[in-house]
This record gives sequence, C-alpha cells and structure tokens, in this order.
Amino acid sequence: MHIVHIASELAPLAKVGGLADVVLGLSRELSWKGHDVDIIIPKYDCIDSEQIRDLSVDCKDMLSFYQGEWFSNTIWMGWVENLKVYFIEPHHPRFFFTRGCFYGCDDDIERFVYFSRAAMEFLFKRPINPDIIHLHDWQSAPIAPLYKDMYKKLGYTKPKIVLTIHNMEYQGKCAPKDLDYIGLDSSQYLHPDKMQDNLYPNLINLLKGGIVYSDAITTVSPNYAKEVLAPEGGRGLESTLLHHKKKFSGILNGIDYSYWNPEIDRFLPAHFSPREYPVNKKDHSTLDKKGFIKKILREKLNLAEDHRPIVGCIARLVPQKGIELIKHTMNHIVQKKGQFILLGSSPIPSISMEFHRLKHEYTDHPHIHLILHHQEELAHLIYAGSDMFIVPSIFEPCGLTQMIALKYGTVPIVRKTGGLADTVFDVDYSTIPPELRNGYTFDYPDAKGIDSALDRAIACWFDQPEKWRKLMLQGMKIDFSWNHPSNEYLDIYKKLIQ
Repeated sequence: MHIVHIASELAPLAKVGGLADVVLGLSRELSWKGHDVDIIIPKYDCIDSEQIRDLSVDCKDMLSFYQGEWFSNTIWMGWVENLKVYFIEPHHPRFFFTRGCFYGCDDDIERFVYFSRAAMEFLFKRPINPDIIHLHDWQSAPIAPLYKDMYKKLGYTKPKIVLTIHNMEYQGKCAPKDLDYIGLDSSQYLHPDKMQDNLYPNLINLLKGGIVYSDAITTVSPNYAKEVLAPEGGRGLESTLLHHKKKFSGILNGIDYSYWNPEIDRFLPAHFSPREYPVNKKDHSTLDKKGFIKKILREKLNLAEDHRPIVGCIARLVPQKGIELIKHTMNHIVQKKGQFILLGSSPIPSISMEFHRLKHEYTDHPHIHLILHHQEELAHLIYAGSDMFIVPSIFEPCGLTQMIALKYGTVPIVRKTGGLADTVFDVDYSTIPPELRNGYTFDYPDAKGIDSALDRAIACWFDQPEKWRKLMLQGMKIDFSWNHPSNEYLDIYKKLIQ
C-alpha cells in the first residue's frame, strides 16, 4: 500500500507538540510493516536540517495557484530515518515559511492554505498516485475539498482521503476569500453541509471541510472520540461529526520505544527495566537504577537529598494543560513532604511572565525547581528520576507524557479526560482488574480533585512501598507502542481501498 502523510509538523525536524511525534511514529511503523510511506511538510527556514539525510532538489519551478496567479515552488526531497520526506518551498513574495517559526504568524491561515494547494498540485503533477492521502489537523484539511472538487475532475481519482484530528480546539476558521485564493469558489462552500462554520456563519471552517470531504476521520483516542460528539468537546463541530459518525473513530496514539525507553535511553546516566533481577552478569538494568538517576537529577537541579518523592511535570504552559492546577500543586506537594520539578514554556506572554515570576520566587528552594525552556536531555532525566508525574489537563485529546512516564516507572496522576482516561487506571477506584491498574486519577479540574489524587499517591509512596513498587512495574509492562494503533489505521485504509 502507498500512503502519503501531509502535515505541518514532523519530529524531530519541525516539532511543536504531539502531532510531530505521531506523524513520525505512525509513518515509521507503517514503513516497517512493508508499506510505501511518503511525508509532505513545508520547508520552514527553522527546520532542523541536521536530521535530514541526502537532501536534494526533487522538482524545480513547480507552479501552484494562489490569489489569481501561478507561483513557483521548489520541492526538496530527503530521508528522515527510513522515510522519504518532501519539503515544499514557496517562491511567493510573502515568504510563507521563512519566518523563524512554525506557527504564530498573523497570516497562518494563508500560509497553510497555500501549502495545501501546493501539496495537492505536486502530487498531481509529479505524479504521485498513492492509495491513501492522510491529512492531519486544519493545516492540511483543505486538501480534502481540493481533491474531491478539483483534482478528481482532472482525472486524479485513485487516492482515498483520511483526516486525523489531533486537537478540536484548533479549527482554521477564516474568511471565505481564503478559499478563493486557492481556486475554490467560496460561495459554493459557505453552506451548512459543506464548510460554513457552525457558530459563525460568515466564516469558513477548514477543519469542517476536512471532516465533510474525507473518506474516513479519526481522532487520537477512543475516549476523546466520544467527548467531541458533545458540545463541550466538539467546540462547535459536534453536530458535523455526529452527521458523519459512520466514518469517524478514535485510535489511541502510540509512543516511540526506540527513543522513550529506560533500557536503552541515550540521555540517561544508567539504564533500568521492569526486570526485578539481572538475567545474566552483564545485565544490570534492574529497577533499582532509577534511584541512582533520581540522585543525579537532584544534584543537577540543587534539590535537597531528603527521603521524599519527586513529582515531575513536563508541559506546554497553555490553559488546556491546567496551568492553575500546576501552580497550585507546587506548594501542596511540598506540604505533603514531596519535591516538584516543572519543565515547560508558554507561547502566551502573560502566562510566561507569571511562571518566570514563580521561578524567581522559588530560586534556591530545596524542594521546587522550574525550568522554563525545553531541554531534551533534562526531559528524559525528569521522566526517569521522578517518582510521580502530574497531567492535570482541562482536556487532553490523547497525551503522550503519561504513557512515557509509565514506561519509566514514574506513576502518573492525571485528570480523567480524553486519552488520559484511556491510558491511566486508578489503583484504588478502577473497575478493571487490579493487575492493569497503573496510576491515580481525579474527575474534576480543581484543587480538591488533584489534591485528593496526590495525597493518595504520596501516602502510598511513604506507607506502602511494596504496593508502590508493584504499581511502577505494572505501568512499565504496558505496551503503548505504535504496533497496535498502526494495525487499526491499516484496517481503515484497507476498507477504503476495497
């Protein structure tokens, strides 16, 4: 099967959030299973080109339509691991992807509708004729109506279209003229059954267009798939999803165990595994090495060497992630004789300022440390050296951090929402078998909710070490690799082709 993924992000080249990891992880797994996988992304100027092998020009002067004119584009091709990746570089006077950032420009809508038309034009002209075109979020969603209403009429009819929604909060709402710019007649799409926004009828909704015109739609966890069919989760698109429910499903994201694995992690000073004892003399990777990493982590961050649990948190500091709860827990954890480490940054100036104020307030604190810029090596050290990990999200389509924490024997404490509810099962209150329970959950995103879960976890850590160790081991043994999710995607692809 030939599959082309078209997205705005790809790890490790262009990464803002989980989307980048998903495109890489799913593509890699599909490739390993014998399928021909290509990826198309913009050629941002801030891309990490060190991670691209054999980058060369694939196609010069590929013309694409925008605002009544045809503009030249260079298509580059290179290899990321075993995956063929095409990069679209527009030669438009607006320099759409020469901005020193991936998102955050006033004209983001124009940047990505241009990219969508150029990507479709490239597939048609090269020609690349896959079985499946897999789109991701609103940034590539315009390809669905372009393909169905423009390119099929030109004889390009083989591919089926799959759209994955990674976060319903971001929908690409825009003026009708933005569709006109890429050659679609907006008057034909400003209709309730097509691309008219459900809440603001004067606007076009690009994500809605992807939903309406795709052959299959997925989102990133089964529980989130249920939540988005209700008004709170659907953010205005719940009625559209309900109308297209027959082609909609939730598939839990996987994580990359070649990168996130305490047995082989290149960033760690020692390796460990859920094996209780070494298999042979050369194998020293038992769980006890986690205590050594905890000591290294404390030394690195100048935290006190006390008998206390470390509670870690790694998050983008945006309202979705429960930032008020993160701020609340700092002191609560210390009051309960714990230590707290936060690694995160915010694109929102007011939130960034507040956390820098807190960092200053807790300078030299023996039990609290805040790091407000990303450090990859430190992220691995926090996952491995922490005892607990909090994810107090207001909503969370899937969440990767809790799955990574589990692999590292770090017990997650999460709000029961979205993919968090699909992956973390409360050790005290779950209805599932005891051997599958792996953490602590709370229902309501308030101080009372997170305090109750934290207090139970910290009490267990101090008073029931055997129960705690068993909980760690159960979490480490769960398989959240891409093997099972990729099979679910392949099932969807095969049904569409047949």
